[in-house]
Amino acid sequence: MNDVQEATSPAASLGGPATCVSKVELRVSCKALLDRDTLNKSDPCVILMVQTQGQWTELDRSEVIKSNLHPMFAKVFMLDYYFEEVQKLRFEGVRHPTARTASAPATTTSLGGVECTLGQIVAQKKMVKPLLLKYGKYAGKSMITVHAEEISGNNGYLELSFCAKKLDDKDLFSKSDPFLEMYRMNDDGTEQLVHRTEVGLLTCHDSSSKRDAFPHRVSLISLCSCDEDRKLKAKASTESTPFLDYIMGGCQIHFTVAIDFTASNGDPRNSCSLHYINPYQPNEYLKALIAVGEICQDYDSDKRFSALGFGARIPPNYEVSHDFAINFNPEDDECEEIQGVVEAYQNCLPKIQLYGPTNRYHILLILTDGVVTDMADTREAIVRASYQPLSIIIVGVGNADFTDMQILDGDDGVLRSPKGEPVLRDIVQFVPFRDFKTASPAALAKCVLAEVPKQVVEYYSHRAISPMCPAREPSTPALSPITSIPTK
Repeated sequence: MNDVQEATSPAASLGGPATCVSKVELRVSCKALLDRDTLNKSDPCVILMVQTQGQWTELDRSEVIKSNLHPMFAKVFMLDYYFEEVQKLRFEGVRHPTARTASAPATTTSLGGVECTLGQIVAQKKMVKPLLLKYGKYAGKSMITVHAEEISGNNGYLELSFCAKKLDDKDLFSKSDPFLEMYRMNDDGTEQLVHRTEVGLLTCHDSSSKRDAFPHRVSLISLCSCDEDRKLKAKASTESTPFLDYIMGGCQIHFTVAIDFTASNGDPRNSCSLHYINPYQPNEYLKALIAVGEICQDYDSDKRFSALGFGARIPPNYEVSHDFAINFNPEDDECEEIQGVVEAYQNCLPKIQLYGPTNRYHILLILTDGVVTDMADTREAIVRASYQPLSIIIVGVGNADFTDMQILDGDDGVLRSPKGEPVLRDIVQFVPFRDFKTASPAALAKCVLAEVPKQVVEYYSHRAISPMCPAREPSTPALSPITSIPTK
């Protein structure tokens, strides 16, 4: 480590002695990191690199924080500060690998980085910058904050032991794994994480006091920058996997399909139609249905799914309908498993007449070749629906311009109604199928379903509904996302 730190002084490599003005500690936090995982949030850490003779070298890295897109790292980066030199630094956010095998070695995934100089950080004391990907592309809305503080006084150590009483048990099937975080108060009133204990050292299964197994040796530099009068704050937290708690607690995810049968898809008898049934390979509607449906059906106990169509003339009178059962049974629109939905779709096509543009949706999964043209009403409907137990997945089929659909997704900002009311939760996920034409069905399913666990947890958390224990009868309603989104 000393060799690397010495490399931060270019003057030394030129033969001139560099005088260390002082030592500086850097503390890092991030906000709105990219989520590179499917069912959980990314496990981020930050790598600090220094540039020596034009080459970037890793100096140190932070701890890994599990499932957190807004991490505050306890790791302190210590550097020698040379006023007369340009000390180039790079902070790189990475997703920590979750598995290591001989056939699939662990690799990190970049979440964005930023380059600066140590002088810039010291001058600002608190540097806030956006994270960038390759070629200068912004990493979404990801931001990094670096606090700098000069280290003064003689460093010493404290041995700290912690105990806790009557901690709430937040887990469903086992006892919580609590840990303690210590913060120091900054001059501007903000808090800075300075120490985090290991998970599970504190216990919480009875009302008696429980101490951690080992004392913690913390340096005065890390704890308070050798300022013994500096105020500190302690917070107890716990790790959990809430989405799985809801699923294992009996939450049923009811899967509903809405299929676009408007005339813009083309005559199903024509091979150019998006609804054309090719005897040798499924069309794009079927590919999307099977890829997403086969994942969702595992979380539905009866494996029966409502399958609806819209935008077609239907028998016997061939009146236009925007809400019909594709099995033509108005009393029971459910099909047995995804294969039943596939068969109902294939049997339905010869009996209907495609009609007009997309007009109205009744959906959980929307498969469409059109775009939303009445954005004001649609935004209003989604804002209302965000208060319901609903996730909306839109798969755009064909080569239309789906730019407006991206607005509904909300990834580039909070979706608002025309009156400015924000959605309670981001419930829409849009994916153009053309981006996955050469990919496996699993890739499409992984992409469109990635946000569902977060949406489930956000809904029940807002309603203050805890996961139910499997041993008890379910007392909360199952997730049954059926709604209407008007478009023209």
